[in-house]
Amino acid sequence: MSQITTPSAVRRQERATLARELLVATADELYNSRGFQFVVMDDLREATGLSLRAMYDLYPSKTELVLAVLDRRHQMWTEGLTAQLQHEPDAQRRLLVIYDYLAAWFEEGTFRGCGFINAFAELGAAEPAIADRVRNHKHSFQQEVARLVNEAHANPDLAPQLAILAEGAQTTAAIAGSSAPAAHARKAALVLIRAALPAS
Repeated sequence: MSQITTPSAVRRQERATLARELLVATADELYNSRGFQFVVMDDLREATGLSLRAMYDLYPSKTELVLAVLDRRHQMWTEGLTAQLQHEPDAQRRLLVIYDYLAAWFEEGTFRGCGFINAFAELGAAEPAIADRVRNHKHSFQQEVARLVNEAHANPDLAPQLAILAEGAQTTAAIAGSSAPAAHARKAALVLIRAALPAS
């Protein structure tokens, strides 16, 4: 027998969805500005206006909430980079778009480093699920770089080299409080790309 969805049930579901989006977005903002370990549920209650019970109904543990935040970050990163890549038709120049994307991100006032690296540093040793989510995100990025390298007909060894440059730029920019590491990484990437391309 099929279950009938009443208008009141639909409204409850919509309210739950809005509350979940609010909680995850707020947690993302606070984790980014204060650190994962220093934000407690009372901070989120105060910032969102949601009750503790409502928040625990949505995410029974902090680990589950952190995973939801990381999923949100992964989606934002993937969609943002994909949008940037679509504006560059040349396969070889698309390899440099990665660093242009990083430069724009580093210049944002809210940039505090890579949320995945921060989560791994703060929580990864004690929370295997968080460590796995971070590894999956980084692996996804490495696969995307490998795809771009393949489309440019460059030496496959170039992919991990470009990925490491991007990761290093993120960490250096967070520590230095400057977007300059993106430009430095871009220049280094250009040297590697030219060396990895087939001779014309």
